Amino acid sequence: MKHRLMFIMLVGIMLAVPACTDPVQKHLEQGNTYFEQLQWDDAINEYSQAIELNPDLALAYHKRGLAHAAKEDWEAALSDFNKALELDPKLIEAYSQRASIYHAQQQWDLAIADLNKTIELDPELAAAYSNRGWTYAGKGQFEQALADLNKAIELDPELAEAYYNRGLVHSSQGSWDMCIADLSKAIELDPNNFTAYNDRGSAYTNTGQLDAAIADFNKAIELNPDYALAHYNRGLVHKEQGQWEEAIYDLNKAIEMEPSLVVVYQKLAETYAERGYDYRIKGLWDAAIADFNKAIELNPYLAFAYLNRGTTYNSQSQWDLAISDLNKAIELEPAYISAYINRAYTYINTGQLDKAIADYNKVIELDADYALSYYNRGIIYFNLGQADSAIADLNKAIELSDDPDLVTAAQERIAEIQRRK
Repeated sequence: MKHRLMFIMLVGIMLAVPACTDPVQKHLEQGNTYFEQLQWDDAINEYSQAIELNPDLALAYHKRGLAHAAKEDWEAALSDFNKALELDPKLIEAYSQRASIYHAQQQWDLAIADLNKTIELDPELAAAYSNRGWTYAGKGQFEQALADLNKAIELDPELAEAYYNRGLVHSSQGSWDMCIADLSKAIELDPNNFTAYNDRGSAYTNTGQLDAAIADFNKAIELNPDYALAHYNRGLVHKEQGQWEEAIYDLNKAIEMEPSLVVVYQKLAETYAERGYDYRIKGLWDAAIADFNKAIELNPYLAFAYLNRGTTYNSQSQWDLAISDLNKAIELEPAYISAYINRAYTYINTGQLDKAIADYNKVIELDADYALSYYNRGIIYFNLGQADSAIADLNKAIELSDDPDLVTAAQERIAEIQRRK
């Protein structure tokens, strides 16, 4: 679900047909009709018949190449564009179309070479600069991309696609204000560009303007209800806002439209897990467990879901289930401090104090300044009758903590231990 830059077709299918015999012209015109009706195979057949009658007609190869490209038959399209340019090396349209295929195949240098030739043939053609800027952007050469896009806009200030492409280049550089300005101009010039609304919505998201982002995603979906990326992006904003039902709806819609995209399943899993966390905090254990189950079903590698399901089981005194989940969270993220802390709690409640100490040892290894771990380990040492170790840990907790309640509790425990000595 990547951003797509705009590639501008330099001319439409209805190019002027040069003087030729009537049968050739008839096939070309019928091919044009089929092309406009999106009947690619019929169009290809008509252009092929024109080529049979006049094998040296560059325009016929170019038009057949366009039909092959519409079918995403890149090999056949390239073959036809190559032949068209062999017959007419000044056929600008064929260079442009061939460049678009090279771009689709990420053959950046070949695409740039064709666009260089286009600009050489027509130095005032704004669309060619926009397309070359688009290609430089694909190659990651953003300085050159901006130079070309600036030139395109200088030549044609009404070229919406150039503003759109420049906006996405600014986006890739984190220049959000310039990105939003360019995408706004693109939308002004082309109000039906649903991708521009989506991408401006993403820019608004990155600047924390979430209401504006939602409005843009809404517009993108209004213009194209089957636009999975807009549903995905809107779902992420709803997730950030804690609007769980709306987020789950949008992410499910994105999956329905593009079921092969793993990242959407991952985000949906995170959404269920975060809603489950909210349920857990509110004491709604069954709802929390159901959401954590769903999150794990969607993403079996989501440590956060195992941690919180284990913590919920702790709250229900389901110790074996808790330990199983917390073990899994640690297996997935060996440095997951919260999982060790919660597992230590489980071990304490099941009388496995040595294992609890081992978990607090691990927490202190991972974060030597975590005062509460020293306090809790000190309490275990106290219960095991290891007074000196208990006092040492409680003093360490006092040294590190800025929580007055924890400091007071530690001081009281030390006093109690000393009285019992």
